[in-house]
Amino acid sequence: MPPAELLSLIVFVVAATITPGGATTLATASGAHFGYRRSIPLLAGIAVGLASMAASAASGLGGVLLAMPSLQLAMKAIGSLYLLWLAWKIGRSGSPHLQANISKPASFLGGVWLLWQNPKAWAVTLGAAASFSMLANGPFQLGALLGAAFGAAALLSLSLWCTAGLLLARLLRTDTQWRVVNGLLALVLAMSIVPMWL
Repeated sequence: MPPAELLSLIVFVVAATITPGGATTLATASGAHFGYRRSIPLLAGIAVGLASMAASAASGLGGVLLAMPSLQLAMKAIGSLYLLWLAWKIGRSGSPHLQANISKPASFLGGVWLLWQNPKAWAVTLGAAASFSMLANGPFQLGALLGAAFGAAALLSLSLWCTAGLLLARLLRTDTQWRVVNGLLALVLAMSIVPMWL
């Protein structure tokens, strides 16, 4: 596997998993309300959900995409447009509206369920399957590669968001402060699209 292509995958996966969304907001809220240790089942559920989604997208689409390069190009274009739209939405958003009255942390199955219904996660994993199919010799190898990459990146990213939850809740008090943070994350997400097209 060429180092440049592997680096593109790493940049893409890290940017996709660390940007704000439903899963990261839930991890932040859980960290703020319950701490890291009590949030582990939720974080693991989200990571397993994303890993299984990426593996499924790659395993099912890999063979079709290898046989139809025009479909791969179309999916890459649609996925890129959707990710740019998400980056625009993230960049314009304010503070996450965390619920103040949560009685217990979400469960492992709650984390999996959240991911399998997340359109951003579907767009990202389908885009990754289309864009990085050349990194593997077949759909199952691609599924294993993307599943491992997304699962590991999700665990790392969600751990950071969870740990930062209380700190962010205390430090960032205004919408302006949140807009700056979200603007930077949106820029990283938008930049992650560039390596797909090189």
